[in-house]
Amino acid sequence: MIEREGILENVRAHEGELRQMLDSLRDIPIVGDVRGAGYFHAIELVKDQNTDEQWSDEESETLLRGFLSGELYRRGLICRADDRGDPVIQLSPPLIAGPKQFEEIEAILRPVLTEAGDRMRGRSA
Repeated sequence: MIEREGILENVRAHEGELRQMLDSLRDIPIVGDVRGAGYFHAIELVKDQNTDEQWSDEESETLLRGFLSGELYRRGLICRADDRGDPVIQLSPPLIAGPKQFEEIEAILRPVLTEAGDRMRGRSA
């Protein structure tokens, strides 16, 4: 099925567009890095982009479990908030996804990550 339906070709054709969309989120102050390949990426979340300052364990817990996990899911984005190292949001869209779905992902990620940064800085959005 994977070969017959051209699923891997779809990923190869659109992985650059996914990465470009994710890289565009770097203008959000808590986005420190974007890493990954194909359709599996992680957005690293930092306290300060300029210094690469990381969140404390308590802050990371508040950020990921206290807000991001639930809010991203509530708005329709299934992803994974992980704090086993630097706090990250792991994304793995369906292998049949393309530019339209990437726009939908960004339309959820951008405002939620912005609001998360505002909340963590004590400025309720």
